[in-house]
Amino acid sequence: MKMRLLIIAALVALGAQGGCARAQSRFSNWAAIIVAGDYHAAHTNNPTETFDNARRDVAHAFEKAGFSPANLIQFSVRPQRYLADAPRKTDPQGIFDDLRALTGRAPGGCLIYFTTHGSPQGIVLDDSLATPRLLRTIVANSCGARPTVIILSACFSGVFIPALKGDNRMILTAARSDRASFGCSEADIYPFFDGCVLEALPAATGFLGLAPAVGACVAKRERAEDAWPPSKPQLAVGKAIRPLLAASPFRPRVAKGGP
Repeated sequence: MKMRLLIIAALVALGAQGGCARAQSRFSNWAAIIVAGDYHAAHTNNPTETFDNARRDVAHAFEKAGFSPANLIQFSVRPQRYLADAPRKTDPQGIFDDLRALTGRAPGGCLIYFTTHGSPQGIVLDDSLATPRLLRTIVANSCGARPTVIILSACFSGVFIPALKGDNRMILTAARSDRASFGCSEADIYPFFDGCVLEALPAATGFLGLAPAVGACVAKRERAEDAWPPSKPQLAVGKAIRPLLAASPFRPRVAKGGP
């Protein structure tokens, strides 16, 4: 019941924004974290900028889509290398503490985005492995019943869906629970999945449109690169969050007669 009341309140708040000549973004009061969980290339283990490139540019893309920079925190394994972005250190406890504090001032909802390596047991966060159980605890104790979108760009990331799914959550993963994803070498600018998020986001009307566009882009890229077997990105959308996301386009709306 509490979760339903929060979703209804969010919908009411969204409708109330329509009276302004230039409406505020519907995601401006959402808490958002974008996390680069590793900096090692697949197969060689040499340093790569792939994950931090994605972390930086995905953060900027979501800001353009309507998320407030004041309510978005970036995390990197090597934050000292990226002073212009001011990321914080990737660490499970630090991520939890910062996300929980962020939701205190940005109560509208949560966007949680990880780009990193993964395994059937979890995703890499620096020198630790975040299991589905750990991530479920972090999300539950920081975002609670708020509308929450979780995007996991990692191999085998579909393994997280059973632990994370809920009525108030949308979960998009880069791969099935038994599949790798691609694009994590030293030569790649972004992982395939993150590159497709960046390609699809400017034209997407909202999260519900973003997911299939990313999936189609990933499939096209994998065919072009002869990447096999296909990663098969996965999507789970809870019944309570679906109408909220359907009514929540990216970018601020401009009412008729506005500038």
